[in-house]
Amino acid sequence: MISFNGRFIRLVALPLAALSVAAFATACGGDDDDGDTEPTQADASASATVSSSPPVAAAAYPVKVKDLLGREVEIKSKPVTIVAVSPTAVELVYAAGGKVVGRTTTATFPEAAKSAKEIGTAYQPNLEQILALKPDLVVADSSIHAQPALRQPLEQLPVPVIFAGAESYQQVLDALKLMGQVFDSKTTTDRVIADIEKAKDDAKKAIAGKKVTALALIADRDNTFYAAKTTSYAGDILAQLGIENPAASQADSGPFPGYTTLSAEKLVQFNPDYIFAITAAPEPAPRLATLIPAIPPFKALKAVTSNHVIDAKVDYFVQAPGPRIIEAFKAVAAAVSAP
Repeated sequence: MISFNGRFIRLVALPLAALSVAAFATACGGDDDDGDTEPTQADASASATVSSSPPVAAAAYPVKVKDLLGREVEIKSKPVTIVAVSPTAVELVYAAGGKVVGRTTTATFPEAAKSAKEIGTAYQPNLEQILALKPDLVVADSSIHAQPALRQPLEQLPVPVIFAGAESYQQVLDALKLMGQVFDSKTTTDRVIADIEKAKDDAKKAIAGKKVTALALIADRDNTFYAAKTTSYAGDILAQLGIENPAASQADSGPFPGYTTLSAEKLVQFNPDYIFAITAAPEPAPRLATLIPAIPPFKALKAVTSNHVIDAKVDYFVQAPGPRIIEAFKAVAAAVSAP
């Protein structure tokens, strides 16, 4: 079975930022130590100015949030020392203006995250290493860590734990909104959400009027193919752009939720205009986009004869569902709108 760098199900983590709590300003008296000195007109004016100042806004914390597993979690103060337990979780933290001190092994985006300590993989996080970093918040993945065997040990940590992730376009937006609450950075996350919505709209405009079919494919080490349905992240990206997916109505089958096993005969029958081929293994491993055209039954496929077999990045379509959905929309639009 192929390893998708520790995740084939949506990864989403809740990002938390490191900031300080604001203090109230207090008014100070004059230099004169003589308590009998009469107040001057200037003193009275200053006093009037102070008393007419607008009230200081209430502190954002503590705040109670509901994470993507429906759990209510209290955040007592703005998180500063954050551990994120999936690539998606890491990216969500940074998208909300935060940073992490601990990350999973394959979580290498953004560049700033690489300096964080590794705490194992998303499927095998090292709880001792997490606690050694003394976090005030742990961001787990609501997709990967929904499984009881992974969820329960994380929930038992003696620090607040938030579950955030994404298996669809809408869940990316939901996760960002949650992170905005956790970090008190709604302005920041709203801007990211607006950028994502614009990327989707721009992609739809770029391919408007093109009636095409497309499959998003992955393969295991035995070269068994699996096609993304609309219930998968990659399949939902195609659906959001109005692209017809011949595999959408197929039954789930195989080891990957939201995917259907695709025989060679079925692929020939579907004969899509485009194939987005996703290779899980890093280079120099052979690319699935190179393998497909070399298989004799597939040489006559429309996607092959038109040179429309696209090498789709695993980060964008499988490994790290999250803010970089922007890049996925751009990649699909660029491929489909090309001559």
